[in-house]
Amino acid sequence: MYKTNWMYKTNSFGATEILEVLKNWPERSIQVIVVTDGERILGLGDLGCQGMGIPVGKLSLYTALGGVRPSAEYHELLEEFMTAVKKNYGEKVLTQGTASVVLAGLLAALKVVGGTLADHTYLFLGASEAETGITELIALEMSKQTGSPIEECRPKIWLMDSKGLIMASRIDSLTLGKGGTFTQDVVEAMGALNEKPLIFALSNPMSHSECTAEQAYTWTQGRAVFASGSLFPTVELDGKTLVPGQSNNAYIFPWFGLGVIILAAIRVRDGMLLAASEALAEQVTEEHFAKGLIFPPFTNIRAISAHIATKAYERLPRLGDLVKYAESCMYTPTYRSYR
Repeated sequence: MYKTNWMYKTNSFGATEILEVLKNWPERSIQVIVVTDGERILGLGDLGCQGMGIPVGKLSLYTALGGVRPSAEYHELLEEFMTAVKKNYGEKVLTQGTASVVLAGLLAALKVVGGTLADHTYLFLGASEAETGITELIALEMSKQTGSPIEECRPKIWLMDSKGLIMASRIDSLTLGKGGTFTQDVVEAMGALNEKPLIFALSNPMSHSECTAEQAYTWTQGRAVFASGSLFPTVELDGKTLVPGQSNNAYIFPWFGLGVIILAAIRVRDGMLLAASEALAEQVTEEHFAKGLIFPPFTNIRAISAHIATKAYERLPRLGDLVKYAESCMYTPTYRSYR
């Protein structure tokens, strides 16, 4: 993998200056751009320039997991940046995978908890961009499965903040940050309402997780179907070994980086995200379910990425074995042996 460099941009730049800075970048063949404003990286909060390691790490994952070859006001600033990037590099795609991965976990979990996506009710602790993005994708999948307008699907999904359920009557008093933690009484209430409650504790790092895997399993007598943003260790409970799942957007975004390059796509549509979720859920086997997993292990991540990519290739003329075609397009670093 090649050495990664980065650049910083301050609010003092305007649209013209951003373009000039980008023109000074020595590499002209740009395939993937990872950008952050440092305002809120993962669940870590505002890290300022010290957060640059996160997008640099994501660039590495595009290559390692997806096979991509390495190479005045807030909204005004975003507009200026996107305008300059588009003008300097042409049409590019901004993607992320959190919502799609969570939806995949829900789709896979239905094989354990039973019913359809629309048969269940969903509660989110927190109402930030991450939570609202996930809720909208769930509603879109419900709409696709049932043929109902998305407006009829959204009431199945509830959000709460530190002050309680979010209702139209209190929009002006929202606290849109993190909702806090899953307390024991909340988890036990989930267990009382559901034979197999599905609990996603997505905040990172592990110290910020809404609850631990051990808490989720203990408070539900081992009946919870659990996944988290950071991978928790296995839990021994009443003679059973329970294996927590990891709902990590690395399942999705590296393949998008490769897929959109191969397809020369300039937009990621909702249907592509839904297809990616469905493809990821399809790769969870009975063996995985028996261990309590609702995501396939990362040990075979390249094959997982290739399988997800084939969902997009289905729109193209037949290319033979689509998975093999996707794998053939992946960059694989090879190193010279000196022995």
